[in-house]
Amino acid sequence: MTDVSARERDSREREPGKKGSGPFGALGLFLSQIIDELRKVVRPTRVELRNYTVMVIVFVTVMMFLIFGLDWAFSRIVAFVFGQG
Repeated sequence: MTDVSARERDSREREPGKKGSGPFGALGLFLSQIIDELRKVVRPTRVELRNYTVMVIVFVTVMMFLIFGLDWAFSRIVAFVFGQG
């Protein structure tokens, strides 16, 4: 038997092509892969999260006013062209 480190053995057990032992083995493999991927996630700091939130609110507000202005302008043009204004 070859001496294999725990990390190598763990990565071999989680190979996507390798089948688990039945549905419960596949479910366990799936859940362990999810946990592995969640450990790689980089979460924003409090300051970054605040800055991103402010940027999204400003962007949505600007887009809301832009669409409102275009809608108002087009409705005035249509009313003028068809003689209802």
